[in-house]
Amino acid sequence: MGRAVLVLHGPNLDRLGTREPAVYGTATLPEIDASLVRLGEALGVGVTTLQTNHEGVAIDRIWAAADAGVDGLLVNAGGWTHTSVALRDALAGCGRPFVEVHLSNVAAREPFRHASLLAPVAAGVVTGFGAASYELGLRGLCAVLDRRADA
Repeated sequence: MGRAVLVLHGPNLDRLGTREPAVYGTATLPEIDASLVRLGEALGVGVTTLQTNHEGVAIDRIWAAADAGVDGLLVNAGGWTHTSVALRDALAGCGRPFVEVHLSNVAAREPFRHASLLAPVAAGVVTGFGAASYELGLRGLCAVLDRRADA
């Protein structure tokens, strides 16, 4: 594998498949992760994943991934999207492009979900396509990495 991508899943995403399936779908996190690893193999990208309910763990992993030379990140920060300046600062400061993803269409949900602290520093945002949001996000991230390699 030529490139390396970290997929970072935030709080409560370990409950996918059983948590509000009408909103988040029935795909489980292990199913989503396996799909991303398969897609990564097809795209020539090594995919590693981490889910955590602890903000400090997520921030430490972002910095560790950057230090280890990861090329980019795919991030579903869950509720931290709307609240975490610290997560935003780590993503903005790590020097790696990232794509923000969400399973649900956050713009069609409660007003507090409409504002993302991450989107202004993200390479792109994919939202509302269920588990496919992750695959679309990985494809988008690979396009960003390709453009950077060509520049």
